[in-house]
Amino acid sequence: MSEVMLSKAKTLEPRNPNKSTGLFGGKSSGILNWNDIAYPHWYKIYKRLIGNYWQADEVNMAGDVKQFSTLSEAEKEAYLKIIGLLSTLDGPQTRTALLISLYATDPSVQSIMAVIAQQEAVHNESYSYVLASVVSLDEQNESFQLGRKDPVLLKRNENLVNQYNSFVEKPTMDNILKTLAYTALLEGMFFYSGFAFFYNLARHNKMVGTSTMISYINRDELEHGRFIAELFRATLAENPEHNTEEFVEWVYDHFKQSVELETEWSNYVLGNVEGIDLEEMEGYIKYRANKMLRMMGLEELYPEHVENPMKWIRAYVDNFDGTKTDFFEQKSRQYTKTSDLNGFDDL
Repeated sequence: MSEVMLSKAKTLEPRNPNKSTGLFGGKSSGILNWNDIAYPHWYKIYKRLIGNYWQADEVNMAGDVKQFSTLSEAEKEAYLKIIGLLSTLDGPQTRTALLISLYATDPSVQSIMAVIAQQEAVHNESYSYVLASVVSLDEQNESFQLGRKDPVLLKRNENLVNQYNSFVEKPTMDNILKTLAYTALLEGMFFYSGFAFFYNLARHNKMVGTSTMISYINRDELEHGRFIAELFRATLAENPEHNTEEFVEWVYDHFKQSVELETEWSNYVLGNVEGIDLEEMEGYIKYRANKMLRMMGLEELYPEHVENPMKWIRAYVDNFDGTKTDFFEQKSRQYTKTSDLNGFDDL
């Protein structure tokens, strides 16, 4: 198949219809009427995203400041390395979300990706905020250098880096679809062993401020993952010539590689942390991969991991389809275990 380079969407083209004729490579005036968009239910996703507004410095870190020095050496090391990991993912994700929006010819996608980009910027700010609360500037800088220097982390991120940069250098439909697949992995699986570490601390009444911050980030990422999976499916449906056995095998192959690399990373960073079962963590990573594949319209790779093996995690993230506590009205959180019936299924 010949590779056609896509052009960036024009800002305004009044001769084109308001409702886009295609998500990428289509025609649109650039005028957004939420009551007349190609995928009407995406307005609800937009509303949920903007409803998740929060700011990093509104989270009280006073308890964490006192507690950090009491953590075990393994917990301190994992804390700093995982913050380093998260920063290497969320920082570039701000730019990737904006880049996707530049090539999107559907104005509703542009608006949703703009919100996602802004939230990723807040996430990255939050990692600077939590580190500034508990360690010196030198230690903060060292943590943020991990994405450039740590060999295990570099290996873990290599495929993601290559695909994101390929999209920058060659903006084809194939690279947009592959970048969406990796974005789904990032939003729906790559973060989660790191999130689990902070929730494990919180269930032992450690670093609850950091865990609260992570829960807000987690809630955002769940929405991002949901939208990216839908955007992937819709883009593939609009471009059926790309829905080939070869492309689907590419997706499965990169999901498998990502699961292996994420498992290797979690063993490396969590191996000595009390309360973390590495076999259970591997099952959780595979469960998350299955979850994202289903959301993307594909079959599961790990049929033995269709249930969440770490159900206790559900207690630490708001169910964003339910009632949301006003962030500025009530900042404290109660960490109580949920039942299988009322737990949040997407974790």
